[in-house]
Amino acid sequence: MYELPKDKYPKALNEIPHPPKKLYVVGDVPDDSYFFLTIVGSRKYTAYGKSVCEEIINGLKGYPIVIVSGLAMGIDTLAHECAMKAGLKTIAFPGSGLSKEVLYPRSNMNLAKRIVENGGCVISEFEPDVKAARWTFPQRNRLMAGISQAVLIIEAEEKSGTLITSKLAIDYNKEVMTVPGNIFSETSKGPHMLLRLGATPVTSYKDILTSFGLEEKDTDETIDTRDLSEDEIKVLQILRSPKTKDDLLGELGLPIQEANTLLSILEIKGLIKEELGEFRRN
Repeated sequence: MYELPKDKYPKALNEIPHPPKKLYVVGDVPDDSYFFLTIVGSRKYTAYGKSVCEEIINGLKGYPIVIVSGLAMGIDTLAHECAMKAGLKTIAFPGSGLSKEVLYPRSNMNLAKRIVENGGCVISEFEPDVKAARWTFPQRNRLMAGISQAVLIIEAEEKSGTLITSKLAIDYNKEVMTVPGNIFSETSKGPHMLLRLGATPVTSYKDILTSFGLEEKDTDETIDTRDLSEDEIKVLQILRSPKTKDDLLGELGLPIQEANTLLSILEIKGLIKEELGEFRRN
């Protein structure tokens, strides 16, 4: 752990009202050449929220984007995990100091360690021994909103503390984004309220790229197709976005046994993988 010199502060944090007077860090703070995206949401996310978080962050793989969140249980934890899986740097702002005795939540000690090991960092403006308290979370939320170009809300109840971050983002003239949800779900009430107030709807990672002014990459250019069959290339083209096996087989139009053999070969070659009921490119 070290105290970050003020000339190394992310520029955006110096531009918010009441900027931090101190920043304690474990790990390496990404420089200002990156785009910072804060992702927050419900502690009790649904299967839909989990899929959305995974899908969006996986789509950002290979782009100069840092995922920021609060190390909390729920969507925060998932956002950090998905970022590391996609090879993206991630920053955690816990609602406590950074000493091992007080880091909150205790159950995410190992997650914090892995964030650092994967090139990210854990940051706090609190003195190292400050325990998490009701007042510390809104205070750290302003840093999460302040450091980022945009804040994405994935599932939140109507009176969720998560919405504090979105309000702060609005106050700081940051873009607030949210994912539309199931109208029957309590965790969709927060996002739908934000949409009524003018938040940007996000239905794909491409919406994030558009917001940041980033051009979508042609992922086919990064794959050597010289030794692949026409059917193998077709699978990779279909999997520009993840597909369930049924959808993939439907688009392939091959006999079941032939299609299964084809998918197995591509998995052995390390070009695709099956995860959480969906096939996607590696």
